[in-house]
Amino acid sequence: MRANTKIALLAGLISAALLPAVYAAPSGGASMQAATYVSPMEETARASWREAMAQIATPSEGCFQATYPSVIWHQTACHELQPRVAPTPRFRLFGGAAETAGNGNDYTLQSTSLIKQAVGTFPSVTGVTSETGVGVAAYGGGGILGPNEYSLQINSSFNDTTSACRGHSGCTVWQQFVYAPDYEVQGSAAVFMQYWLINYGGTRCPTGFGSDGAGDCYKNSAATTAPDVPATQLGNVKLSGGVTAGGKDTVVFTNGTTAYSSSGADSVLYLAQVWKVGEFNVVGNAGGSEAQFNSGSHITVKLAVTNGSTTAPSCVANSGSTGESNNLNLGSCTTAGGSNPSIQFTESN
Repeated sequence: MRANTKIALLAGLISAALLPAVYAAPSGGASMQAATYVSPMEETARASWREAMAQIATPSEGCFQATYPSVIWHQTACHELQPRVAPTPRFRLFGGAAETAGNGNDYTLQSTSLIKQAVGTFPSVTGVTSETGVGVAAYGGGGILGPNEYSLQINSSFNDTTSACRGHSGCTVWQQFVYAPDYEVQGSAAVFMQYWLINYGGTRCPTGFGSDGAGDCYKNSAATTAPDVPATQLGNVKLSGGVTAGGKDTVVFTNGTTAYSSSGADSVLYLAQVWKVGEFNVVGNAGGSEAQFNSGSHITVKLAVTNGSTTAPSCVANSGSTGESNNLNLGSCTTAGGSNPSIQFTESN
């Protein structure tokens, strides 16, 4: 569906939703819960708005925010992020338990055509009452640890090379679209992209990149600030990553009725030239850490793409790229075609 058609439909939904069907509490001792009741029509309008904001391009590079029901991005301040810890791709170390998701043991969506956008959601979240980020011994116990410390990541594979490697033999590119609570400032989250040149080699990384000491180079994009969202509310969030050859790459995080985005030039890694594999999950917050959910947690994970095709993609096991993990056991994975081909799988403990 074309973007202008989506906006028109969204405007209609919002207009209908803002009628008195958004029920006010009756007078005379009604509960606060009744006062904040959201009608089914209103929730449909909000869901359509979240979908639209994942699709609507920001007017330029930088950081932006939009608030329902507006579909206009408003520029906000960006801040530079120095990686608080250096996440290590999973092929360096295998530290998590074999059954846990992440650290390589994850499903990925594999497309036969180039991915222009990937959108990650959690269609069902049940039984989640707590989550704690913990260190993994094989990664030195690093990461941002404690209650509600996790990250949402959409990751490319690390098997492709572009001119960003500057001819270094064996070098590949890897890009992450990230939402991370408390990444730099306690009490607020960062929405950003992290760029990697894997096996760049040598002792000197390109200007602006740091070295992990193992031949890899990495840096963060500018970040936009978003609120810390408790892990119990994963069903309310959406993360998307988009790329444009010769243009900009953008990460968008939506939570309820607010959207946050950060964008930068695709020429950092030229991901738009090679992106055919996507991974999405909730995992530890940097440093190879693990997101540990309470027993009885059940999460459905969905990754949908725009790739110029209506053919169902492949869902491939044991092919994730991030070093972070969670303590959930992977269930079965299904695929679907259509305007936004997707994979969907469950994970629980």
